[in-house]
Amino acid sequence: MSDETPICSAKGCRADAVWVLAWNNPKIHTPERRKTWLACEEHREHLSQFLGVRGFLKDVVLLKEWEATEG
Repeated sequence: MSDETPICSAKGCRADAVWVLAWNNPKIHTPERRKTWLACEEHREHLSQFLGVRGFLKDVVLLKEWEATEG
C-alpha cells in the first residue's frame, strides 16, 4: 500500500480524495471496464455531473469502500 494520500482529480485541486467515480466511455471501453476519477467533497458533484451528462458515470463510492473491495 502506498504512503501517499490520493488526491482529487479536479483540475488544480490538491485536496485529499474521499470519493471514487467509476466510469467508462461505451464508444471505446467494454461494458465491464471501469476507469476511475478521484474526488474531494467539494468536487464530487461537479465531476459526477461532467461524467453523467456524457453517459459515462457508472458508480460513485467512498474511497475507503472502493479500496476495501479492490484489495
